[in-house]
Amino acid sequence: MSASRNIQRHTDGKPVELAEDEVSTEAPLQILVDEVPIAVLMRTPGDDEALAAGFVMTEAVVPNPADIAYVRHCITLPKPLNENTVKVFLKRSAKVDLSEFSRSFAASSSCGVCGKTSIASVFLNFLPVESALQVDGAMVHGLPSRLRAAQQEFDHTGGLHAAGLFSASGELWRSFEDVGRHNAVDKVIGSYVLEGRTPPEGILVLSGRASFEIVQKALAARLPMIVAVSAPTTLAIELADASEIALLGFARDGRFNVYTHPERILAT
Repeated sequence: MSASRNIQRHTDGKPVELAEDEVSTEAPLQILVDEVPIAVLMRTPGDDEALAAGFVMTEAVVPNPADIAYVRHCITLPKPLNENTVKVFLKRSAKVDLSEFSRSFAASSSCGVCGKTSIASVFLNFLPVESALQVDGAMVHGLPSRLRAAQQEFDHTGGLHAAGLFSASGELWRSFEDVGRHNAVDKVIGSYVLEGRTPPEGILVLSGRASFEIVQKALAARLPMIVAVSAPTTLAIELADASEIALLGFARDGRFNVYTHPERILAT
């Protein structure tokens, strides 16, 4: 989603030009689980249900997708609150403790981990990934360009991140865009959570850098490989290594770096 804004365009050696520019939309989204406020995220409107479902799973609020009955916008609220509020409804059989989430917390579009800072705390909710996935290194080179080709909103604004889930053979299964890197990942994962399941075993490809919270979300979704166009952080590398996740960075211009679990990459 984008909006048009009037601008002055300054170009070296040319007169100032009055023009219109397409700008990525950023707006708050409040997420509730049943009646409990969980988070307020800054996001690109669209696919809000997938974002909410992915967020509550990857942040271990509702770790098991099978506990979710359905996800809906709160249509009983007045505008614009109804467009910016999503409720996750749990099944009656769900055993989910929401007591620690009885207060709301805000997250900007650049935030992700929201106070979780230790690898040990992540493993309280998610065990390391068990997977025999191995991929052809030559195939990996083409993944970022395939993701970029799917970024329709980026073509208009230049302001959105993207995340995509690919098969081991390089087929793009699903991709989403958002102003937040972690939101795009949550939308990918959440699209499967809405179907009552975790994503199939595959490769998570990112249009930007790989940080700790991104690896945490891949771990929650049981994804054994992350390919990032930009750099990873130190904590991302440590968590990926401990989680049995292959973490690749700087995947562009015909090369990539393998930071963890190189055994998942078959040299050609």
